[in-house]
Amino acid sequence: MIVLALFIEFVVLSFVAFGGATALLPEMHRVVVLEHGWLDDTTFTHLYAIAQAAPGPNVLVVTLIGWKVAGLAGALATTLAMCLPMSVLIYLLIDRWESFAGHRWQQAISIGVAPLAVGLIFSGATLIAQAAQFGWRAWLLLALVAVASLRSSRHPLWYIGLGALAGGLGWL
Repeated sequence: MIVLALFIEFVVLSFVAFGGATALLPEMHRVVVLEHGWLDDTTFTHLYAIAQAAPGPNVLVVTLIGWKVAGLAGALATTLAMCLPMSVLIYLLIDRWESFAGHRWQQAISIGVAPLAVGLIFSGATLIAQAAQFGWRAWLLLALVAVASLRSSRHPLWYIGLGALAGGLGWL
């Protein structure tokens, strides 16, 4: 049954979701597109774009994947699978974790998870860029926006608007 398979795959993914659902994009892509063939590259990329455009948490991409693969039951299965196990685990362990505050090993884990999350998010962004088949103009816009966003305090919506304008004018 596809809903059960979705649930199991996303439960496993939930345990390595450092940095949120966006950090898991490469692994979600591997499972959903390459391993099971539930979606193709284009559909996967479009679902991610829709999830990012919509207000709310980045885990929305998981719900959209489930919806596209198996309808409402798939959407519920993937969302519960991604959110419930780690939420329960964190709830049960948070008091214990806080009791170790100040220990070197606890600080080391906290420091080590940050670059892991950044690396996973960068990997996911690279996957989406490859699946979207960026041309040189899109890569140039990406580089310009990255530099500009690091050097200024402009709100990201300005850059989104710039990208929409460039696409609308046929520059990308």
